[in-house]
Amino acid sequence: MNESWTQAAVIFIVVVGSVLLLTIVGLAITGLRMYRADKRQTMHSIRRNYPIIGRFRYMFEHLGEFFRQYFFAMDREEMPFNRAQRSWVYRAAKNVDNTVAFGSTRDIAKPGTYYFLNCPFPTLEEDAAQTQPMRIGTHCRVPYDAPSFFNISGMSFGALSKPAIQALSMGAAKAGCWMNTGEGGLSPYHLEGGGDIVFQIGTAKYGVRDEQGKLDDGKLKALADLEQVKMFEIKLSQGAKPGKGGILPAEKVTVEIAQTRGIAVGEASISPNRHPEISCIDTLLDFVVHVREVTGKPVGFKLVLGTTHWLTEFCERVNARGADFAPDFITLDSSDGGTGAAPMPLMDSVGLPLRDSLPLLVNQLIRHDLRDRIRVIASGKLINPTDVAVAICMGADFVVSARGFLFGLGCIQALQCNKNTCPTGITTHNPRLQQGLVPDVKASRIASYHNNLVHEVESIAHSCGVAEPRLLNREHAAVVVDGGAVALNLLYPETSRRLKPEIMEQGR
Repeated sequence: MNESWTQAAVIFIVVVGSVLLLTIVGLAITGLRMYRADKRQTMHSIRRNYPIIGRFRYMFEHLGEFFRQYFFAMDREEMPFNRAQRSWVYRAAKNVDNTVAFGSTRDIAKPGTYYFLNCPFPTLEEDAAQTQPMRIGTHCRVPYDAPSFFNISGMSFGALSKPAIQALSMGAAKAGCWMNTGEGGLSPYHLEGGGDIVFQIGTAKYGVRDEQGKLDDGKLKALADLEQVKMFEIKLSQGAKPGKGGILPAEKVTVEIAQTRGIAVGEASISPNRHPEISCIDTLLDFVVHVREVTGKPVGFKLVLGTTHWLTEFCERVNARGADFAPDFITLDSSDGGTGAAPMPLMDSVGLPLRDSLPLLVNQLIRHDLRDRIRVIASGKLINPTDVAVAICMGADFVVSARGFLFGLGCIQALQCNKNTCPTGITTHNPRLQQGLVPDVKASRIASYHNNLVHEVESIAHSCGVAEPRLLNREHAAVVVDGGAVALNLLYPETSRRLKPEIMEQGR
C-alpha cells in the first residue's frame, strides 16, 4: 500500500513538474516573442522602450473605465491635464472613434466652465465653409497666408529630442499648419518635413547670435532667405516662467544642440530674463521694425500679460508712430502655459490666465483701431476643441498648442521633461529612450490630431449657426461664474471683433 502511494506521489510530482516546466518554457517563449514584437513595432513608444511591462499600461487604462466606481473617479480631476482631456487627444491622434457614452463627466456648474450657445437652426453641412487662410503681415515685403487657425507652439530643439522635432515637422506639413521653433534655434530636423516654420527669437538670440550674444543680422537674413521660414516671433516672456529666461540643463546640451544654438557643449544654457535691447515700448517697436526690415517677413512678439496698464500706452505709441511700426501679430500666452523647466513660484503664481488677458488685449486693439492691423495668436493649455473654440470666440485669430501636440506624440504626462528621463523619448537625449519614438508613425498622429480638432471646432461653429470658426464671437459662448452662466459678450463687452472684408479677402 505504501509502495503504491509512493509511486502515485512520484507520478504526481513528475506530472506537475512537467506541466510547470512546460508552462515556464511556454511563458518564456511567449515572453521572448512579445519582447521582440514590442521592440519591432513602431506605434507605441512605451511598449517599444519597455517591452512586455509597457503592455500593462494599456490594460490598466482600459480596466480603469470599469472599476472607477469602486476605487476612484479621476476623469476630470488630475492636473495639469486630466484623463478626459488626454484621452480625447489620444483618440484624435490615433484617428479612432472619439464618441463617448452615457453622459458627460464634466461638472457643468463649476465656475470657469464654458458653454457654447447653440442656435435653433444650425448650419447645414452643404452650407458650411472651409476656414480660409488668413494673411499675416499686410505691411511686409513677404506676407504670410497662414492656412490653418490651429498650429504648433514653440518647443525648442534641446528641450525636445531629435525624433520628436522630426515627427512634429513632418506632421505639421501633412496637416498644413505652421511649427514654431521655440527659442532654441532652427535645426535641420525642423526643415525635414517641408512645412511652414515660425522662427522664435529668444532673449539669448539662439541661432541668430554673434559671439557676444547680440543679434547677428547676417544670420537673421540667411534664415529669412529660407522659403520655409514664414515669420519671426520675438519672445518677451512665457506663461510658465514670466520674467525668467529659458532653462536647458547641462546634460541636454549635446554637440548638435550646442551648434544649433551657438553655445558651449555640456554647459547649462540659461537665457537672460529679457532682451537687453528692449527696455520700453519704443525700443520694442524699434526692434520689431528692425527685424522686419532685415527679413522682409511678418514679425510679432510673444508675452504673458501681468500688469495691463501699459497696453494703452503701447497702442497710442503705435498710432503715433504709424502702422509701419505695429507688430504684425501678438502671441498671448497664458499663466498656465507649459515648459520643460521653470521655478515653481513663477509657474504657479505669476501672470494672468488667458481667460482674463485675451479679452483685455483684444478690447484694447479694438479701442485704438488696431484690430485689423495686428493678428492675435492665443497660447496656453489649449488642447481640446472647447478650449480652442472659446479662444476664437474671445477674439483670437489663431490658436497654438505645445502640450496638445506632445500628447499627440504619445506623451503620458510623466512630468520628467526636465530630467532627461522621458519614458516616451520626447524630451530626452538618451538614445535608448529616443528609439521608442518613430517619427514617420508619429507624424501621421500629429496630422490626425490637428485635423480632428479643426473638424470638431467647425462642428461647434455649425451648432452656433455660423459657417466657419472665425465667425464665432463672444455672443456664441458663456462661462459659469458665481450665480450662474454669463454670456461672454456681457462679461467682456467689445465693439466688434469681425475683420474688415478686404483684410479677409487678402488672405484668400
